[in-house]
Amino acid sequence: MPNTAEQTGPIEPAGQRPYLRYVALGDSQTEGVGDGDDTTGLRGWADRLAEKLAALEPGFQYANLAVRGRLAGQVRAEQLGPALELKPDLATVVAGVNDLLRPGFEAARTAAELEEMFAALTAAGARVATVTFPDITRIVSLAKPLRPRILEINDHIRAAAARHGVVVAETGLPEASTDPRMWAADRLHASPLGHRCIADAVAEALSLPGSDGSWADPLPPQPLPAGLRATAADLRWAAGFLGPWLGRRLRGRSSGDGRSARRPALTPVVPVG
Repeated sequence: MPNTAEQTGPIEPAGQRPYLRYVALGDSQTEGVGDGDDTTGLRGWADRLAEKLAALEPGFQYANLAVRGRLAGQVRAEQLGPALELKPDLATVVAGVNDLLRPGFEAARTAAELEEMFAALTAAGARVATVTFPDITRIVSLAKPLRPRILEINDHIRAAAARHGVVVAETGLPEASTDPRMWAADRLHASPLGHRCIADAVAEALSLPGSDGSWADPLPPQPLPAGLRATAADLRWAAGFLGPWLGRRLRGRSSGDGRSARRPALTPVVPVG
């Protein structure tokens, strides 16, 4: 199958550079929402990637500064400084979905926030990786007007990454990325399977030992709701998730209000069985 993990800028040979300090910046996806919960604990793709890295290098440490609900500008303002202080040799920057859901979304402005983080982290000597976003309109029919925004921000991400030698995992391209099984019930966050695939995609983009393109393989066929059943499912989703989300926006609130990073310092990674 074709390799969908794009590497931009000068690339070091696989296995040549060890990663000992990994810092993840972002919003709810990087925080791990959809993979575990706030009671039992979140895992998420960044944690899963950290576990892969820890298995490769003794002494590896990991920090996750991501907080749900954050816009790209908030990620830059709140997380970039602390990330630089941690002196990472690897950083991931994933943000922008919360921006494209807002009425006044401007792809260039959002991408500029991401690019500022790319520039600062690479200038500090970190290897930086990011991702592109799947077309969620393929699983949320009510979101069809967002498709041009998704395509536009992905193009901006690729261009900004190319200017700074940032690795891009093309998680937005494979057909499997919009399989409902990859998504949590809210259809906005990855499921545990989706988080695992994102981790595998970033690992492949970084050419980590043992990584490959199997994360992009289609899942086994599964019957999907159609007709009235599909419409009913969309209405249940709108009532259970879209309505509360819109309510928070109208009240000027965010799901991340009062929250802070769950792993703000570099610490060793405990393998998960």
